[in-house]
Amino acid sequence: MQNKDLEKDFMNMVQLHERIIYKVASFYADIDQSINDLYQEVILSLWKAYPSFRGDSKLSTWIYRIALNTCITFFRRNKRKPTYVDLVIDIPDTPDNNEEIVELYRLVNQLGKIERALVLLYLDEKSYKEIAEITGLTVTNVSTKISRIKEKLKKMSNE
Repeated sequence: MQNKDLEKDFMNMVQLHERIIYKVASFYADIDQSINDLYQEVILSLWKAYPSFRGDSKLSTWIYRIALNTCITFFRRNKRKPTYVDLVIDIPDTPDNNEEIVELYRLVNQLGKIERALVLLYLDEKSYKEIAEITGLTVTNVSTKISRIKEKLKKMSNE
């Protein structure tokens, strides 16, 4: 594939999946780190890896994996403990829904990095198989971890 075709395909891919990239970047953004800066880090990682994408998995699965790994590696490399920002989501503005969502994200922000990634993918309605492909865990391990995370969140909400 020629460079122009590669660039065009890459730009189309980014446009089609920009919500995934933005969602992951915003989920892991540090207060001192702009979401846009982290978004750009993910785009750069995707660009570097794009020519080697073989199509062994769905493109969205591959994007999630690159985005999550980039965000986690970014913070490890900088040896900073990130503080996470809440995701901006479109939910009907009813008092009950709003309070529940705020509480859910407050609790999720207290989880570890991998647990947050699993919750993000679970809330995005990914199958356990897709979550396993993205995270590199086994399907059984994903199932177990998600079950434990649910219990942990229930316990945290009762405290």
